[in-house]
Amino acid sequence: MATVTESKKACAVNPLKMSQPLGASYAFMGLDRCMPVMHGSQGCTSFGLVLLVRHFKEAIPLQTTAMNEVTTILGGYENLEQALLNIHKRANPKVIAICSTGLTETKGDDVPGYLKLVRQKQPMLDGTALVYVSTPDYIGAFQDGYAKALTELVRTLVKPVDKADRANRDGRLPPRVNLLPGCHLTPADIEELRELCDAFGLDVTALPDVSRSLDGHIPADWRGTTLGGTTLDEAAAMGEARATLAIGEHMREAGELLEQLTGVPTHVFDRLTGLACNDRLVQLLAQLSGQPVPARIRRQRSQLLDAMLDAHFHLGKLKVAIGAEPDLLHAAGSTLHEMGAELVRCVTTTSSPLLAQMPAEHVLIGDLQDLEDGAADADLLITHSHGRQAADRLNKPFLRLGFPIFDRIGNSHRLMVGYRGTRGFLFEVANLMLGHLPHATPDHWPLSDAALRVAKPGQAQSTPTGVTP
Repeated sequence: MATVTESKKACAVNPLKMSQPLGASYAFMGLDRCMPVMHGSQGCTSFGLVLLVRHFKEAIPLQTTAMNEVTTILGGYENLEQALLNIHKRANPKVIAICSTGLTETKGDDVPGYLKLVRQKQPMLDGTALVYVSTPDYIGAFQDGYAKALTELVRTLVKPVDKADRANRDGRLPPRVNLLPGCHLTPADIEELRELCDAFGLDVTALPDVSRSLDGHIPADWRGTTLGGTTLDEAAAMGEARATLAIGEHMREAGELLEQLTGVPTHVFDRLTGLACNDRLVQLLAQLSGQPVPARIRRQRSQLLDAMLDAHFHLGKLKVAIGAEPDLLHAAGSTLHEMGAELVRCVTTTSSPLLAQMPAEHVLIGDLQDLEDGAADADLLITHSHGRQAADRLNKPFLRLGFPIFDRIGNSHRLMVGYRGTRGFLFEVANLMLGHLPHATPDHWPLSDAALRVAKPGQAQSTPTGVTP
């Protein structure tokens, strides 16, 4: 159990956290033919747009209501109405998803009331779904905004189901599961979970589904909206699934709301990076499908076990300083701890029930300066790209993790969940540390590859040259 405290500094120095509106906008990117809109100034939207473009290296659809000094004082109804009409005329999206910013929240704009007036005055918008979520950026963080957006998407888009009718059809439900992926999951992570469910004969409806919109593909035609994702029909039919898989503690509220609306039981996984958590998922999928675990999934588990044997010589006693959103901090930090690493500094962005469960003495809600101050004795620094200067000053190996990562490519295809994703993550960390050894060759590591062969179970016990048995 960790002690959780919050930094009391007057200002953030090199901020770790990203804002709530940015997290909500990212969630909206996983809807098909959607146009996310930030209700605020052009600068707020431009900043978020730049981060998304640099991270994914893709064209990002994101619009603004372009509030200025006068409209902020007088109210933003006219700006919001004009933005909706312009977007409908130019891009014709199926969904317009709006999130507030600190500017309009401070003013106190009644956006739900505005949207009711727009519906009454502009019948041309009747065929367009409108979603609004309150995300002031002066509180909370990226993860909070994403969670609020997903909860509102469930409330707005999912069709309620009569519980008695569902109970009567329980044995005749289609082989389908819902997936509520947390903001710490990449498009590749969602695709991996989809393939895992498919191995058991289960179809997946993911909400949101950035694996179909931000996976780095070249579309057949140009659109002014998102290039793929969950359709409105798919979201509406989520009540027809056998179960909901909510990945990340911050997905719990959306999962519980979905269960309340439809009766679909929700299973929350606080992480899917590691061995035991994936065993639990595989057992659940076998139960839901009524099928045995496929041979290739069993082999992936065996490969992970072998990878853990290979990597633990390089990760044991490793001192790690990590800064990330709570669910990502928990997933990466707990997995490294299980491999024998010591978490000497844990810094996060916002409160979460998971923080007290971290395998560390102390977790601080703070910024990158707090991370740097506590990382002097660490062997490895882990955070997003804004921590690269701190790693240079401390002369520490640096693993980029989280959002944004703008000085590396392929972020959409980075995999950290499932047996294969966990294996890749362990190899990535171990290889990073091997690359920072003096004269980094196996012979200079305290236990060389030759020496490790005598410790592998199930292999002939031989004594390599130069190793005393």
